[in-house]
Order: sequence, then C-alpha cells, then structure tokens
Amino acid sequence: MNILILGSGGREHTFAYKIAQSEHCKQLFVAPGNAGTSQIATNIALNVNDFEAIKTTVLEKNIEMLVVGPEDPLVNGIYDFFTEDDALKNVMVIGPSKRGALLEGSKERAKEFMAMHSIPTAAYESFTEESVEAGKAFLETLKPPYVLKADGLAAGKGVLILENLEEAKTELEEMLSGKFGNASQTVVIEEFLDGIELSVFVLTDGKNYKILPTAKDYKRIGEGDTGLNTGGMGAISPVPFADDELMQKIEERIVKPTVNGLQKEEIEYKGFVFIGLIKVGDEPYVIEYNVRMGDPETEVVLPRVKTDLVELFQKVAQEELSTASLEIDERSATTVMTVSGGYPEAYEKGKEITGIETIEDSIVFHAGTKEENGKVLTNGGRVIAVTSFGKDYKEALKKSYQNVEKLHFDKMYYRKDLGKDLS
Repeated sequence: MNILILGSGGREHTFAYKIAQSEHCKQLFVAPGNAGTSQIATNIALNVNDFEAIKTTVLEKNIEMLVVGPEDPLVNGIYDFFTEDDALKNVMVIGPSKRGALLEGSKERAKEFMAMHSIPTAAYESFTEESVEAGKAFLETLKPPYVLKADGLAAGKGVLILENLEEAKTELEEMLSGKFGNASQTVVIEEFLDGIELSVFVLTDGKNYKILPTAKDYKRIGEGDTGLNTGGMGAISPVPFADDELMQKIEERIVKPTVNGLQKEEIEYKGFVFIGLIKVGDEPYVIEYNVRMGDPETEVVLPRVKTDLVELFQKVAQEELSTASLEIDERSATTVMTVSGGYPEAYEKGKEITGIETIEDSIVFHAGTKEENGKVLTNGGRVIAVTSFGKDYKEALKKSYQNVEKLHFDKMYYRKDLGKDLS
C-alpha cells in the first residue's frame, strides 16, 4: 500500500525507517520530511496543518494509510477531517480523534480525565485571568517547588517549575496575561512530585492495547539536568528501574483505566498514548499524556520493535489489535541528540553537516536537516540523533558517543552525561 507520514523530525524519520522495511509498504511519502527521510521515501513539501493540501496529495498518490507524527494536526482534528470526508474515510489514519487529542491539547482536560477514571496524578487546580487571586491563594497552600502549566500547546515551553512563591505568583499573572498566547488562557497549578521520570508508550485501537518498550529522555540542555528545557537531548530504552513489579502497577493503575476511560467516554482513538510518568518511592503517577510518540524516545522505542509496524497499524485501524503479537528486541537502545549552538534559544540554520557516512554500527536519524546542492545542512534546533544497540544501556551509549564524535557542523553541541543518573 502507499503510505504517507506527516512531520519532519527524528520521530518521523524513525517511522519511515521502520515502515520502509515492511513488505506491505509499496510507496512511502513523508510531508514535509527532511534530508534523512528523502533517502528512503519521497518528501512532499506540505504544511502538516493544511488539511486540504494533504487531501489533494492523498487522492493524487492513492494513499491508503496516514501516519500522523506531531501533535498539532491531531489537536486540530485531522482524524475527524478524514473520517467525515467521503473521499477520505477509507484511508487508515494512525492518530486519535480531536476529542482524544484533547488529552494533550488541554492540560485541564487531561487532569479531569485522570480524576474521572481514578488515575493517580498530582493534586491540581485550574485558573483563568478572572481567578488569578484564587490561583495565588492556592499557591500559598502548596510547598515549593511550584508547578505551573499552560493549558494548551506551547511547543514544550509551557511548564514552569519555580522555587520562590512570589516568583510563582508573578509568573501566574504573566501566563494568564498572555505569556504563551492562547495556550495560557488557563493555567493548571499542581503539587510537585519528587521522583524519577520515565515514559510508557501504548498503542491502542481504542479498545485493545499493546505496551511498547519504556524509555527515559533527557529534557534539559545542560549536563547534570541543568538549564532550559528542550525537545529532548537523548533517550534510553528500556528504563533500567522499570522492573516487572513497577510495570504491573503501571498497567493495572494507569494503562487499563486510560484505555477503559476512552471506551467509556466513546472516544475514537486509534494511535499512540505517550504516558509521562514519575516514580515516587515505589508508586507511579501520571505527569502528562501526549497523544503521539515522543521525540527522541521514538528513536529508541521503534528500533526495538521487531514486529512489522504496518501490520500493527492495520490491526489498529481495524480494531483488531488484540490479535497482534508484539515482538521486542531484548537489547538496550540509546540515542544521543546533536543540536545547534544556542538551542533551545536563538540558533543559526544552514550549517553543513559532515561525517554522516562514516558512522558504523549505529543508526542515524535526521531531526532538523535539509538537502541542498548535494550537501546536508542543519535546519532546526535538534539536528541529528545517533541510535545504537548494546547488551545494556552503558554499552549502547558508548557506541552512540563514539559515532557522534564523527559528526561535525558549526557550533554542534550534545550532552555527554546521558545515563549518569541511572548508574
């Protein structure tokens, strides 16, 4: 069949890498794609939120399956756009409906869903500009640090963790006054949970589910988990501390109630649920839901999935996921992300990247790259991820780091301390 992947990052290159291996894939397209996807698929210059242009391409190219990478088109309702259009309704769309995508599109909605279905999470309250004084009073009832979350999508920048009460009150005022635009018209304040984070990925057809490999990503730009939050500086899978006992708790208390909640509320959901968790003592709590695969976690999770990805997606579309078997590579996988100098603040694009062809025994996933006159150039903050396998995460990391050193572009940066918190 002909398949179209929406997106342009490392996540989408990883999807393309796995889907291209499937015997069910005849032609593969990525929109808009990057310099990496162009080597294994056909890139099409499309905006992921231009649904009419996507429709035209789907009909022209006889696309039978659409795999949606980023959250924006999901929150904007691309699934519903396809199912409500007679010309598109038979296309298999991997991604939730607009109602399902609200679990990521609205922090408040996610919290309400968790409360409704008894899913463990931090205590919280929501506030708007009209209730800013009540928000300040609520902050006074909490112990520091204080967690403020913009309700809507804020490109990963809408979560603040602050030690000082007065600073938290000031930030609350600024957020509600439009610091993050429409995303912070409502702000969720929640108690701070102290523990270690991990991500659990679930593939579901809305009724049945498969738990994919766990992963831990590293969000901060600086070593020792310091500095600003980024889209992710690297990831490790599986998470060493996610033992059978913890995974059983996660499945029983979080995964099952989440999928059952979708069913009870009759929410169309055919895609991924990314559950951001924190382990406090021995107990798992949900920090957030995302309604797609994470990046750079995808670069370590999908390479460990040995089952044909297109077959899995077909079963998701047909609500037959319970009949699928999921085979996972027992080895550990790690990815190290190289980024542009200055990221996650201002950075330059268009720097030539060299050394890609010298990398051995690792997989190169392009994140922010483009091809111009036969050269690969930087085209984003996060540029290239290098994924490696090993008998454990330490061996895999060693391999990733050895290969990252072969890459070069002006002001290239990467974290050299991944996994240090696990040893």
